[in-house]
Amino acid sequence: MSGIKRKAIHSSGGPDQSTKKQKAIPKKTLKPHAAARDLETATDSDPIVESDSTEHSGDDDGVSWPSDDESKSQQDGDNSPHEGVPLPEISAKKDSKARAPTNESNGLSTSSKEAHAKQKALAQERKAAKPNAESIARTKKLWERLRRKSHVPLEERKKLVAELFDIITGNVKDFVLKHDSVRVVQTAIKYANRDQRRMIAQELKGEYRSLAESRYAKFLLGKLLVHDDKEIRDLIVREFYGHVRRLIKHPEASWILDDIYRGVATPSQKATLLREWYGAEFAIFKAGGKATVTRELKSILEEHPEKRKPIMHALHDLINLLVQKKMTGFTMLHDAMLQYFLNVPAGAAEMTDYIELLKGDEEGDLLKNLAFTKSGAHVVCLALAYGTAKDRKQILKVYKGTIEALAYDANGHQVLLAAYDVIDDTVLTSKSIFPELIGKSSTDLSEPQTQSLLSAAIHLNARIPILYLFVGPSKAILRTEDIELLHSVHQIRNTTSKKDPSTRRAELLTHISPTLLSLIASNAPSLIQSSFGCQFITEVLLSAPAGSDRAPALSAIIHLTHASDPATTRALHEPSAGRMLKSLVQGGRYNPQTKRVDPAPPPALRFHDALHASLEAQGKVLEWATGGNSFVVVGMLEAEGFSAEGALGERLREGKAALEMAAAGATVEEGGGGGGAARKSGREKGNRGAQLLLEKLDEL
Repeated sequence: MSGIKRKAIHSSGGPDQSTKKQKAIPKKTLKPHAAARDLETATDSDPIVESDSTEHSGDDDGVSWPSDDESKSQQDGDNSPHEGVPLPEISAKKDSKARAPTNESNGLSTSSKEAHAKQKALAQERKAAKPNAESIARTKKLWERLRRKSHVPLEERKKLVAELFDIITGNVKDFVLKHDSVRVVQTAIKYANRDQRRMIAQELKGEYRSLAESRYAKFLLGKLLVHDDKEIRDLIVREFYGHVRRLIKHPEASWILDDIYRGVATPSQKATLLREWYGAEFAIFKAGGKATVTRELKSILEEHPEKRKPIMHALHDLINLLVQKKMTGFTMLHDAMLQYFLNVPAGAAEMTDYIELLKGDEEGDLLKNLAFTKSGAHVVCLALAYGTAKDRKQILKVYKGTIEALAYDANGHQVLLAAYDVIDDTVLTSKSIFPELIGKSSTDLSEPQTQSLLSAAIHLNARIPILYLFVGPSKAILRTEDIELLHSVHQIRNTTSKKDPSTRRAELLTHISPTLLSLIASNAPSLIQSSFGCQFITEVLLSAPAGSDRAPALSAIIHLTHASDPATTRALHEPSAGRMLKSLVQGGRYNPQTKRVDPAPPPALRFHDALHASLEAQGKVLEWATGGNSFVVVGMLEAEGFSAEGALGERLREGKAALEMAAAGATVEEGGGGGGAARKSGREKGNRGAQLLLEKLDEL
């Protein structure tokens, strides 16, 4: 076949081997096509080269032709079906590799076990050649023993620590930058005394930035700082001055820098570190000569108004860089973001761009991280206040699945309060927040929903987003800093929101009240066990919107007076329960400014009549009047619309002697006080409630 040649493979026989091979093939008359077909069949695995000009290179391509001797032996004794045609030896290359002789002259062995042993020995030689190899090896053995604290007796540990310090003293720098030996130094710090820790800190002086940038040595800084030694703290923090902008971008150093800023730095040190975010000038030129260093950007801009543009530009660039790198969990970043936000003019293009930066994180990690720090929560509240309706919706959407965590957090709950106060679409608010906060709005609560609500009702932070709509910005549930933040949000809201605040609050109460009233009706005994639970009952019943069905909840409270359970009876006579009952009896909250009781929304509670009827039926009126709940009886006489005032006065006159004893501070028997035990009513000066009842008897 013209145009196709076989690739010749020369064996060890010499260059004329192909000629001999041709002689080995017996001559046979064949037609051209038949000859080509038979030859292809006989040499099926023989590769072909599509070129007439290709020379016989002799390279091994997986097929080899037989030598002269092999050809002769095949002609003499081969009985294969393809007689006269030499069969190629397939996988000759593979067989030659398998039969490759070992090169013993170079000292190499094919045994994997021997090779591994030699590699291990070579590695040991390399380690032994390094500086302080023996010391490091010994300290690692000491560390192996010391790290098993519960298995090492105290006296042995002291000896091991003493030996460890003998080895590392003067060589600490050689140990701390290696991933294995740095653990030895950490263990030494763990068991060291104050002088030993200070010795290590002094040896490392000047190396703390390098340690912070090390993947392993950065943990050594944490070990040094955790003991709250002021001398060591000042020694370390000073080395970060002037390098904050570089280190906060470093993948390792940024975390330890933020830990130092958040956990151990003094207010002055925090201010010095944060000021470097405002530009290179603040890193090079320190605020020397000043008694106090401020981190407030507003004060700096007021002092140097000409520097406003470069400072704001430098701050924004660094913030944007960290946001784009997804390094958004730093407290220092959140503080810097708040300083920028507080100094951007309202309505300016910078404000719009900044809110877009907050929303630009597709995963929402930035907004989620912000919500759980003090400055970050402030940033989110300002974004909700200044943003448009669309901005608020997008921000609230980010927190889907995180609402409960926000409620329980000391800072996160502020975000929910701001959302209540600025979002005009109350349907959006109720659908986004309430399902995660209180569960499905229903009067038939499931067991998991009930337990979740009970936990939230008595939690210091989680109760705030639930009760805020009932109480408002009151010191009864809010901290001073919460009230100040909400006050600033309300001022901004006047220009960015359209709905009347009272209308917004009433609409939200309509969504949340039925579930909470149902909780009180079914779990009153559990709620009165704590002061927060009693406050929860009071605020919900007194502030539920007009037309709410409060009767089941009020009946559950009345039913508590019939309880025979000692725990319930004891809780009912605690001061917190007494304040709750007095507020319900009076039918509203006492206003200290007007010195009057502001009545609850209609319909009137009429709790005083129901409670008096229950006590009268059980014969407990006098017991309550002389016991811990004497002010509840006083509240009945002072309540407007109390229909049983005459009957109560008669009952008190009958027991006037007991009232006088209680007023004088004598001990009376309280049948409901737990097993009939005697209980002292009042303090040394007597029961003040009983004294007031005696005064009112004279007026009746």
